[in-house]
Amino acid sequence: MPNSPTQIELIQPDDWHLHIRDGEVMKDVLADTARQFARAIIMPNLKPPVTTVDLANAYRTRIEVSLKSLGVTGFTPLMTLYLTDNTSADEVRKAKEQGITGIKLYPAGATTNSDSGVSDIKHCYKALEAMQAVGIPLLVHGEVTHADIDIFDREAVFIDTVLEPLRKVFPELKIVFEHITTKQAAHYVRDAATGGKNTIAATLTPQHLLMNRNAIFAGGIRPHNYCLPVLKREEHRVALLEAATSGNPRFFLGTDSAPHAKGAKEAACGCAGCYSAFNALGLYAEAFESVGKLDKLEGFASFFGPDFYHLPRNIQKITLAKQAQKIPTELPLGNDTIVPLRAGETIAWSLV
Repeated sequence: MPNSPTQIELIQPDDWHLHIRDGEVMKDVLADTARQFARAIIMPNLKPPVTTVDLANAYRTRIEVSLKSLGVTGFTPLMTLYLTDNTSADEVRKAKEQGITGIKLYPAGATTNSDSGVSDIKHCYKALEAMQAVGIPLLVHGEVTHADIDIFDREAVFIDTVLEPLRKVFPELKIVFEHITTKQAAHYVRDAATGGKNTIAATLTPQHLLMNRNAIFAGGIRPHNYCLPVLKREEHRVALLEAATSGNPRFFLGTDSAPHAKGAKEAACGCAGCYSAFNALGLYAEAFESVGKLDKLEGFASFFGPDFYHLPRNIQKITLAKQAQKIPTELPLGNDTIVPLRAGETIAWSLV
């Protein structure tokens, strides 16, 4: 492995998959994110979900109020809609006109607040046809939810039974396969035929690049390492890291940072989600350095996402230094606390 630099300068990255919730907790989450990222795709799985442009605009306003209260002026939320069986083509066209960045597919019951999600992708064909026509990307939580499919196989089955057939029906629909977790997904996105157009991409999280499923059970149940899609075997982590560090523009940064209060994670039925917003860039740097590919981090973090979404690359720069950072054991989250990913541990890279 080549010698690692002690400092790296990057065009400021964006987070192409982020949960910030709503209400009192939002300010704490935004503060962590805006310290590192210039923009973020804001997930729509609130209660109730953000299913219309009017709801998305109202959510954006609440975010802007929180940002103003924090004194943050250099962060842009990129809003999304929550796809349902009843999303209309008219709503899709309205979304395009009013600057909505993407529309999110949650298979019903796949993850947090996904009960209103899609029960059958064929119910959404009119909306998907309109999305393809106007150029709004489909953001996919890529798992099937059938009870008879093993939880570790649900992503691979989704590729065969939903994603590949969908791409044949809508060959020009732009799709982001979010938070991929398997070798099958990494290879599918890498090798997918696109007819000369870059119509499919994938985001990768820090937890899936750094941990395998053993991390959920190390010395007992580790609820703060539990997320959905769940961590997989080591061979999958290796394949994901290879994809992320390959320089292939189809792979880019999306933390899927998902805040849940400590008590909601450390419960009889704990919530799924890892909170990486506090130190995400340091974690990504650690992953890339582990295979001697820090030179590939800027493309993955700063260039490939905006290029896929046809947005301008950021201009401002940030600096990461190889400077030990102790991750707090807990952080404030509204009136509660949250346990960040790698809580109580020391990581090597810090934002200057």
